[in-house]
Amino acid sequence: MLASLTVLTVVSGLIDAISYLGLGHVFTANMTGNVVILGFAAVRFGLTSAIDAAGGFQNFPDNYGTVIDLAREGRLSLRIAYHLFPQTGGQEIDDLKCWIGMVRPGDGDEWLRLNGAGENLTWAAADFENFTQPRPELGPYEAEFEQAVRLLMENGWGFRLHATYDETIRRNLAVFEKLAAEGLFPAGNRWLFDHAETVSRDSLDRIAALGGAVSVQNRMSFQGEAFVRRYGPGAAAEAPPIRAMLERGLTVGAGTDATRVSSYNPWVALHWLVAGRTVGDLTIYPPQNRVSRERALEMYTQAGAQLTGGQNVKGILAPGYYADLAILSDDFFAVPEQDIPHLESLLTVTGGRIVYATGEYEGLDEQLPPVSPAWSPVAHFGGYQATVKPSISGARQAELLGQAVAESEQHRQRRAARGFTPEAAPEIFDACFVL
Repeated sequence: MLASLTVLTVVSGLIDAISYLGLGHVFTANMTGNVVILGFAAVRFGLTSAIDAAGGFQNFPDNYGTVIDLAREGRLSLRIAYHLFPQTGGQEIDDLKCWIGMVRPGDGDEWLRLNGAGENLTWAAADFENFTQPRPELGPYEAEFEQAVRLLMENGWGFRLHATYDETIRRNLAVFEKLAAEGLFPAGNRWLFDHAETVSRDSLDRIAALGGAVSVQNRMSFQGEAFVRRYGPGAAAEAPPIRAMLERGLTVGAGTDATRVSSYNPWVALHWLVAGRTVGDLTIYPPQNRVSRERALEMYTQAGAQLTGGQNVKGILAPGYYADLAILSDDFFAVPEQDIPHLESLLTVTGGRIVYATGEYEGLDEQLPPVSPAWSPVAHFGGYQATVKPSISGARQAELLGQAVAESEQHRQRRAARGFTPEAAPEIFDACFVL
């Protein structure tokens, strides 16, 4: 089936840093239908893995029961590496101590696995990403923050850490360097900063020296204009300084930060990396801070696998690796740049299992349960709404309409052959054409 396709239309499954997938908040008791539907929405775009950074005010283990049950039953369509995020200010250290006594990073299997702590460790150390507001001035937080990091390092827990501004990153790095001087950091544990829009080159050098990584998300796709208004185009041109991160040899994973500040559609994020433009079509990055399509895809596959410790089993198509892949609606490497956000998957395979199929592959995937609750707009209007590709207009659109009419009968015949529609084409009656 794959032999007739060009290599460039088949990609290894995408790994998205979905910071607010919300394992507990969404996957609560008696909501298995919503778990499957959410997975369906992701695999429609070729996603086969997600990293959940636990935002959403859910608590472990109380609110994680359903997703754990689904993983045990083999019903997840998306591999999930999750983090544990203390949800209540003032009891963060107690929560971390409790979890350290219950679970360890790496617990689980290839479908659902604990990846570490974060995205926050202590609430006092958290800045925010609303660029319509001034940068927050954080109070003293280092003592409690150091206690949390020390606790994690002593017990073999890595972490990811939310930090938007360099002012916050510098303060955090000072704590890490203090622990490193004692031989306690990073102690063989994976750790990374999330977001890092205004990180400085000096801070990047310090991150590299401590063996850290960075995960960037396309928040500027939606907030680029607000950032420019507040800080100016010069600052926006390197927010974040992606190429400077890569030049230092840092592992730089890409994601969306969905569903808090972005869509979970990875192709919107990939377009941001390649084009350096907002969804409002404002160019914010010069060519020297953009990446090639090849590098952008590596950030979404190989680098994503490294952030979860899965680089030896996923992120590339190779013997011995998971059979996670997607056949795309168009060639990512050849479509007009403005069409990248409109890419979708025709066939998504996770672990050798077809979890999404449409077009000529329709019917090869598993049947979904009904959307729950029944009143959900998704049950009536569908999920993520596709729109016409920007490059299609005028005469080309009319030409494609003619092609669609010609292909519709072939499509109907394929569906009929699989038992989805009656064998005979329906009679079309239009009173306007009755003589």
